[in-house]
Amino acid sequence: MEQYNLVTVLGPTACGKTTLAVALAHRLHTGVISADSRQVYRSMDLGTGKDLDEYAYQGCQVPYHLIDIVDAGYKYNVFEYQRDFLKVYEALRADSQLPVLCGGTGMYLESVLRGYRLVEVPENKELRESLAAKSLDELTEMLKSYKQLHNTTDVDTCKRAIRAIEIEEYYRTNDANVREFPEIRSLTIGIDISRELRRERISRRLHERLEQGMVDEVRGILATGVAPEDLIYYGLEYKYLTLYIIGELSYEEMVTQLEIAIHQFAKRQMTYFRGMERRGVPIRWIDATLPTEEKVDLIEHLIRQSK
Repeated sequence: MEQYNLVTVLGPTACGKTTLAVALAHRLHTGVISADSRQVYRSMDLGTGKDLDEYAYQGCQVPYHLIDIVDAGYKYNVFEYQRDFLKVYEALRADSQLPVLCGGTGMYLESVLRGYRLVEVPENKELRESLAAKSLDELTEMLKSYKQLHNTTDVDTCKRAIRAIEIEEYYRTNDANVREFPEIRSLTIGIDISRELRRERISRRLHERLEQGMVDEVRGILATGVAPEDLIYYGLEYKYLTLYIIGELSYEEMVTQLEIAIHQFAKRQMTYFRGMERRGVPIRWIDATLPTEEKVDLIEHLIRQSK
């Protein structure tokens, strides 16, 4: 068995993956590289589940990377993520560390674990105009027709779906295999959580974050000059809270619709991870309810077996 040069911890929202990744990184004396498409944004904290206090473990600060790296309103993409991941990964490896990759954004994870060769995709104004009148359901169906697999877990607004189609069209008509990627040998750990427990945690966490001031967080971002449609682009919390703030939803409608959307999102995440397995990414699933230290012991044992 070849020695691992990365450990990946993945799973759906609210499964406890960050807690495990931080404990593991502390044990391995390394850092955590985030694979979360929303936590890259500064000021988007409660809505993305970005609890930076989690990175303090047993009184020690565990280094984290690719969190708070761009401003809210920017359209960060998988090409940029892969580029930024490589910089951090190579720096940690040069220091003889075994990095821990952690997140739930399927396309970010798969771009690394399967070594996608990506190119930066330019804007296609004609294509955008031709798709402008289509509904989200129609755009999602179009996405399913492409051979190149896109991360549909995050496609919950028309704007994001159109961008996804734009990327797929570019790959279909251009040679995208122009960027070499190092061989990643990852021990990939999936957090196996029951549907019932996942739903319970999602609902509890949503209401906790609303009580902690998530509405004020979104108001504050809008007050900096970020346009409502740019926040809606990010989907989920930022979509529904913005719609509430600009008066298109009542508070009760916002909470109900957002809770349903997060449950649907978690289900799509699991579908994507199972797809990753079918596409050749081996995932070792471990029980979410095991004590953290027991999970870390198991992972450390699997790492030692590869040496």
